[in-house]
Amino acid sequence: MRSEQRRAAILSTLQQETAPVSASTLARQYGVSRQIIVGDVALLRAAGADIAATPRGYVLSRAAAGGGVTRQVACNHRAEDMVEELNLCVDQGCAVLDVVVEHPVYGQLVGQLQLYSRYDVQQFAARLEAERAHALSELTDGIHLHTLRCPDEAAYQRVCQALEQAGFLYKEG
Repeated sequence: MRSEQRRAAILSTLQQETAPVSASTLARQYGVSRQIIVGDVALLRAAGADIAATPRGYVLSRAAAGGGVTRQVACNHRAEDMVEELNLCVDQGCAVLDVVVEHPVYGQLVGQLQLYSRYDVQQFAARLEAERAHALSELTDGIHLHTLRCPDEAAYQRVCQALEQAGFLYKEG
């Protein structure tokens, strides 16, 4: 398979999948190294494909997929409250697309999450623990943004209300 054909096949695979697909899985599927897949994805992105790299693999961004609203919400909480915060969002039918922090040296840092369910949240938390990694929000004493994709404005408002009730919605002061 030529490289152009492989890139088209990777894009087709990502269009068909609803769950993230790891570079290792794609490498096995197409009989190339993981690094070749990483390069292919970089070239697909450069050509305009909206591919996000999540902790579980590559996905085509669902943010542009039909209907719904995309909003950002500012949060502040302790590291141990992260799972509860994320579950509050997905429980209202909203996807947590990313986390954004403002670093004093690097500026804006964005971590792709693409969390759509409690299962996704559980897998993300397990991966953080297994890798002994820290949440980006720990760099900013818990203050961070999430980009949410919600089915409608009412779902977004429910998320804001749930976050406020839990004390996770960021307020100045």
